[in-house]
Amino acid sequence: MRVLILTASYGSGHNAAAQSLAGAFEAAGASVTVVDHFRDLVHPAFDRVSRGLYAAILRRAPVIWGFAYGIGDRLSSDSRWAFGMPRLGVQRLGALLDAEAPDAVVSVHATPAVAMSTLAQEGRRIPPHTTVVTDFVAHSQWIAPRVDRYCVAAEEVKHEFVARGIAPDRVIVTGVPLRAGFERPMDQRAARHALGLSPDLPLVLAMAGAQGSFGRLLDVSRALMELRAPVQGLVVTGHDGGLAGRISRFTGGGIRVLGFVDDIRPLMAAADLLVSKAGGMTLAEAMAAELPLLTYGSLPGQERRNERFASRAGIALVARRQRELGRALERALSEPKLLDRLREQMRRVRRPDASRHIASLVLGRTVS
Repeated sequence: MRVLILTASYGSGHNAAAQSLAGAFEAAGASVTVVDHFRDLVHPAFDRVSRGLYAAILRRAPVIWGFAYGIGDRLSSDSRWAFGMPRLGVQRLGALLDAEAPDAVVSVHATPAVAMSTLAQEGRRIPPHTTVVTDFVAHSQWIAPRVDRYCVAAEEVKHEFVARGIAPDRVIVTGVPLRAGFERPMDQRAARHALGLSPDLPLVLAMAGAQGSFGRLLDVSRALMELRAPVQGLVVTGHDGGLAGRISRFTGGGIRVLGFVDDIRPLMAAADLLVSKAGGMTLAEAMAAELPLLTYGSLPGQERRNERFASRAGIALVARRQRELGRALERALSEPKLLDRLREQMRRVRRPDASRHIASLVLGRTVS
């Protein structure tokens, strides 16, 4: 069976989901092609410029993104006010479907999902199409008329999709696609030993996605240095080498700083608490690893909506301001029962087998 996965490089979560799904499909014996919609089907220059603009807005004026995200949620995905977005890449997507002749299409970003729907509305026959939603929210731009199946992160998200008019049998709760490594438990002491960390002191892991500068890791580092009780700090700055240097100089080596980490699973296994903004992939990984979460620095838009889900589900503490961060850290590290409650709630909603589940659905097989 041939499967086409459509993704986009806006943030690291969509591509991570695509690669996780590709691994699950290949493990099930399918042939997989992964295509970046904007780079491969629109134009590489458009991809570079639009990603650069997106990154600049998130760094310098995130409130603008939050406003745009809110406006987008008020519009249908095929609205005439969408300025042609539903047609981006449609012609090349049609040619790709002719050339690849996939048996199924899976989209992990809203734009290619809408492009597939546009082709269907034009009367073109398209393969069965599954959209995998990578955040813990239902947003209008993910909802398109001709999507056969939606795979969503949690029951609450399914309820939102149904409330917006999608038939319940078209919305399947699978979780967010993760690497196979999250299906297996890891021993904390062994993980710490491999990383050269103390088995006895609490460990706080802090990160902010592949681009650390999108978060507020300097604030987190400062708060860790000011804690009264001894603690180990591990900060992952992603591809932002400049930020890594600033944190190292500021902390004087009191906190270990890492750059981009390809496999975050061992770090999550070693930690007692994760401090991070609420990206969809990060939230899903923390839940799968049963790692208590303190959200801080979440950006307006989907991350604030993810954060709202996490707090309502009882799987995360939330700090919005720097002074709240220190108090939340002190509370989390001094109240073991609080972290136990977060872990217990995570066990109820975690779905570490999401990639395998989605692959089985698409391939028409029963999940084992």
